Amino acid sequence: MRSFLVVGGGIVGYSVALALQARGRSVVIVDDAPSVPAASWGNAGHIAVEQVEPLASPATLRGVPKRLLAKDDALSLPLRDVRHWLPFGMRLAAAARPDRFRAGKAALSPLIGGAMGAWERLVQGVGQPDLLIQDGHFVIWDTPVSAARGLTAWQAADTGTTRFRPIDADEREWLTRLLGRAPAGAIRFTGSGHIASHDLLFTALRRHFVERGGVMVTGRAVGLPVTDGKTAVALSDGRVLTADGVVVAAGVASKPLLEGIGHKVPMIAERGYHLHADVGHWPTDLPPLVFEDRALIVTRFRDYLRASSFVEFSHPDSPPDPAKWERLRGRIRDLGLPFPLPAREWVGCRPTLPDYLPAIGRSDRAANLFYAFGHQHLGLTLGPVTGERIAALVTDQGPDLSAFDLNRFAGT
Repeated sequence: MRSFLVVGGGIVGYSVALALQARGRSVVIVDDAPSVPAASWGNAGHIAVEQVEPLASPATLRGVPKRLLAKDDALSLPLRDVRHWLPFGMRLAAAARPDRFRAGKAALSPLIGGAMGAWERLVQGVGQPDLLIQDGHFVIWDTPVSAARGLTAWQAADTGTTRFRPIDADEREWLTRLLGRAPAGAIRFTGSGHIASHDLLFTALRRHFVERGGVMVTGRAVGLPVTDGKTAVALSDGRVLTADGVVVAAGVASKPLLEGIGHKVPMIAERGYHLHADVGHWPTDLPPLVFEDRALIVTRFRDYLRASSFVEFSHPDSPPDPAKWERLRGRIRDLGLPFPLPAREWVGCRPTLPDYLPAIGRSDRAANLFYAFGHQHLGLTLGPVTGERIAALVTDQGPDLSAFDLNRFAGT
């Protein structure tokens, strides 16, 4: 296969496209809003290589009642969307059984383990290594009790290639100046990282893609018509695009495309909310801060600040909940953070499958069809390594991806 259509212009789509170009393929990216990558642009920018364990776990299930009843509403199951989250939740409960959790972790670990190296290759490849900042992150707790409990949980967790330690005296002073008080407890991770800027990153990816002969097509993919065992991409305006190969990497929009040709895709829109502000007086070189008791992460990027929170199991077309932005502002005020408010509001959809593993593989519905989506909270983290895996799969040189095959849902 020499020519490819990649459906989706987020971090996964661009990573796939650039990896295919590196193997000598000609590539067209199809996206309905190529200038605004939705979920890929809206995240906290954290390269979360410490998150080796799938969120479909016994610990997650045990924590659901507490999170639902918590006053901060960190987890939300809107009644209006019960027909979407109830069947998803039942599949999640099944995927969180100890045996399936262990299998999921075994599948996810090598992918996470290769993520930072893939990021290094990506930013080096586009000529801007400074877009990746590898300075770790802090985890902060509100009280001594929650600090002791949180530290115990992290000590029991597999954090992959990262390490953590108690903060030192200089870091405690750093955080004390920011918070106006000493943190009740905090640890510093090393080995993780974040991107310098979403805008600069996507500008660099687009520029490099086009400079290498890539073509951008603006349009909304609505179908994957199959003829003689091969698929094309049908757009909402009536155009039908063809190529030797097709890769669907369209986040939540991948579900109707793949289900349209017979795949089962039990994916939900796991929505997150953020506030986006000017940098104000936030320290320039402060790594991301995770306020674990408040389900809040604040990241200083090159030219802006972002505070992200909430897990809302919903539907992509459901209206946002304005109260969540107000609660997010309340958390920022309660912590005394120098985060300029009211700030700009954003809501977006994480494409999440019930076992919290992505879908990466080759379709058995069409000989030329591949897919890469469903990365939930790890889309930014796993974008580059997923691109490399798809490019290797195209040339039959890749590792075993059977754990991420969509057919794992065929009998559920």
